[in-house]
Amino acid sequence: MPIPIASLPVLVGRDGTVLSAEDEGLVLDLPTEQIVFTADGLGRLRAEGGTVLIELRAKAGATPRVHRIDGVDPDGAALFADTINDLLAGRTDRDDIDGARFAAIRSLAPGWRHRFARRIVRGALLHLLALIALAVVAGSLGHWDVVIVEIPVGGISWAALGFGAYGLGHSLRERWLRRHGVAVTATRATSPGAYVYPDGTGDYRIFVHGTAGAALTVFHPREDPADVLVPSPPFTRLVNTVGGAFLLACGIAGTVALALLAVTSFTSGGL
Repeated sequence: MPIPIASLPVLVGRDGTVLSAEDEGLVLDLPTEQIVFTADGLGRLRAEGGTVLIELRAKAGATPRVHRIDGVDPDGAALFADTINDLLAGRTDRDDIDGARFAAIRSLAPGWRHRFARRIVRGALLHLLALIALAVVAGSLGHWDVVIVEIPVGGISWAALGFGAYGLGHSLRERWLRRHGVAVTATRATSPGAYVYPDGTGDYRIFVHGTAGAALTVFHPREDPADVLVPSPPFTRLVNTVGGAFLLACGIAGTVALALLAVTSFTSGGL
């Protein structure tokens, strides 16, 4: 009697790699990405001591792609491989299949957009601390005129700088990728909102987006195919560019004006 999938051991390997069997297939968790292997793409599993080799199906004459997990428990690896191979043995579909299309890679590393947003947040926090410090110093010296002006001007400038930098930065990044990045077609996957695209190395990557179309064109840097960007509609791009530049300019002007006001007030003893 075959062993149920739910009773299979979770194989923990070196460097935090984890291989498990779930309803959707095999799931391989790596430090910076996760790979989901559906049954349609699996060829067979080989357990060689403390190593498990996941061999994908391949078209006739092509070399199968293999994913390797080292440092796992040998007994657990043998049980895991034998059980999965027994289940695959009952498959009745054709053999001429590119298994890489059924091994979807999802990046767990933060992309450019998330890294850029974090930098914007850090910059906004530093700017806010500077505003608070200026208010404390001005108040302690009795320059309440600076404090009164700083609250509205500083607050508006702070918000304008943050939103303006994010909008303009995102627009410039998209423009750069359109000119220098790689354009690929992503097709809808079986999971709701998920899309799959080839990354140029023979692997297929998956991401989630709210677009409802059957396919869409996405861009990624040549050196990092996992950092995919879905282009914005033309109107959104225009708003990000023009609105972001306007807000950023207003934020810079407000900050400079506030700094000049503070310097003038501190050096002259008042307005």
